[in-house]
Amino acid sequence: MAERFIIEVEPAKEAKDGKPAVGPVYRSLFAKDGFPPPINGLESCWDIFRLSVEKYPNNRMLGRRKIVDGKPGKYVWMTYKEVYDTVIKLGNSIRNCGVEQGGKCGIFGANCPEWIMSMEACNAHGLYCVPLYDTLGAGAVEFIISHAEVAIAFVEEKKVPELLKTFPNAAKYLKTVVSFGEVTPQQKDEVEKHGVALYSWDEFLQLGSKNQFDLPVKKKSDICTIMYTSGTTGEPKGVMISNNSIVTLIAGVKHFLESVNEALTMNDVYISYLPLAHIFDRAIEECFINHGASIGFWRGDVKLLTEDLGELKPTVFCAVPRVLDRIYSGLQQKISSGGRLRSTLFNIAYARKLQYLKSGSKYHEASPISDKVVFSKVKEGLGGKVRLILSGAAPLSSHVEAFLRVVACAHVLQGYGLTETCAGTFVSLPNQFDMLGTVGPPVPNVDVCLESVPEMEYDALSSTPRGEICVRGDTLFSGYYKREDLTKEVMIDGWFHTGDIGEWQPNGSLKIIDRKKNIFKLSQGEYVAVENLENVYGNNPVIDSIWLYGSSFESFLVAVVNPNKQETEKWAKQNGLFGDFNSLCENSKVKEYIQGELTKAGKEKKLKGFEFIKAIHLDPVPFDMERDLLTPTFKKKRPQLLKYYKDVIDTMYKDAK
Repeated sequence: MAERFIIEVEPAKEAKDGKPAVGPVYRSLFAKDGFPPPINGLESCWDIFRLSVEKYPNNRMLGRRKIVDGKPGKYVWMTYKEVYDTVIKLGNSIRNCGVEQGGKCGIFGANCPEWIMSMEACNAHGLYCVPLYDTLGAGAVEFIISHAEVAIAFVEEKKVPELLKTFPNAAKYLKTVVSFGEVTPQQKDEVEKHGVALYSWDEFLQLGSKNQFDLPVKKKSDICTIMYTSGTTGEPKGVMISNNSIVTLIAGVKHFLESVNEALTMNDVYISYLPLAHIFDRAIEECFINHGASIGFWRGDVKLLTEDLGELKPTVFCAVPRVLDRIYSGLQQKISSGGRLRSTLFNIAYARKLQYLKSGSKYHEASPISDKVVFSKVKEGLGGKVRLILSGAAPLSSHVEAFLRVVACAHVLQGYGLTETCAGTFVSLPNQFDMLGTVGPPVPNVDVCLESVPEMEYDALSSTPRGEICVRGDTLFSGYYKREDLTKEVMIDGWFHTGDIGEWQPNGSLKIIDRKKNIFKLSQGEYVAVENLENVYGNNPVIDSIWLYGSSFESFLVAVVNPNKQETEKWAKQNGLFGDFNSLCENSKVKEYIQGELTKAGKEKKLKGFEFIKAIHLDPVPFDMERDLLTPTFKKKRPQLLKYYKDVIDTMYKDAK
């Protein structure tokens, strides 16, 4: 019997009084003696930073690359003490503008040292930090300012014009705007018309020299941030997160990493590029600050990320599948263009190490010679020091995960969580190759159970338990701001209902297989769980992304596919087809080939007849946020996709009959 990484703490409950059945309540094996106690002296997010300043005043805290003669140079660092001194000044300046404890402070812009300093000033004075993020569009920024009643906002210099578009409406609440850099006289004039004050960063810091304000007492239950989540439907929801959620999360992450011998230390280095406006990055950076470790910021351009990695040499790399897919494609291209000998060597080394990992070897013992000779180049590509790669926010394809586990010479862990659960709720374990394609067991500070979803035929009590993932614990959010009605829909008797469908694996890890709402009915009355099928069909190197659709007036499924450029061009070349990528996507032979690949995958997975795709459309342009087809965390916006591809869908249904 393989080791099981969860323990049962409450028995299952049968369905009764119209309530669905609920599987047993489980928690992490690492919490078998109870959840880790709170870390001494940590009551609020401010304590996390304050205590590290006391312990590690001269450690490097925040770094950015200095641009010299138009070229990026080395990272230049501020120490914990230097950051603290600036934060105290910022806090005094904010209070000087009349913003008191419990006031709302917006932060708008790409990750940078000023972002963290503004956030810490909020933490110091008990303000609600409200990240504004523009991937939601200008309308959303205005919506958040008005909905959260944001009184003061810190803004990246190049985003100032975008923020000004929210006036005059936003001026009802927003009275002070501070640039991370400079502002122009014209911009100042423009906002003064609306009764708003605009400052450059340096001007604003001067404001605080007049009066010194005492820091207010902060409680665990106080809200420290309201994070608006895009949601795939309706208006953004403001998720209220308390000091206690973040402090509990940090204790859990610390206990988890110690349990798997990967504890963070003050020598760790993190590359900050995933948006701080989302909980994933915010939570990780709080963990780094708690250990007195260093955070270096990227330059804001994904094409230059590898160069920043090379200069910073981080030890921990967090990513979303989008980024890891890009790394995977880049490596595949390098391997195939390296000549036959090199790619043969690579393939032999790869197959051998994969075999060792599958049979249970630890990753650094599986193939040390190949690591040195063949795979070290990959490690260098991430800067050479990465020991942990963490993927979250969306599902990572199994072929990409397996590949990275072999070649990256680091642990590749997939995690799962929501803004409402304060990020990490599940994370896979190092050296457990059989957790591939899962999000691992729960973190050691939550209880988890599955609830049956009869209308989708998911049964939490069957021998392969499946159902909606429900979470209980102190990391949970405190409700949706001003939306008690929505809070009541998802918080029932202390359990948060995630809307995601999970399946327990024998080893206690969890696999995300579906989304509760992504279900539609075909004309013959068959239900189709679309996300589950997209995972089956999308797990193929020739497909970058796939969106499935089934009209309730039709008896079969159709799909729009973003083919992988390299794989498609490679196949075309081998089959004597020429032309650029766009024309290949129009080519009926290419379409037949990809459709054949989909059918093959469906047969392998023994899908039912109505789950096969009868017609496809190839779009060379990947689904993107610019056309409003994806949320900022790259989840598909199904209503928008349907609107955008309406004509394509109609044609597919017409032609396929």
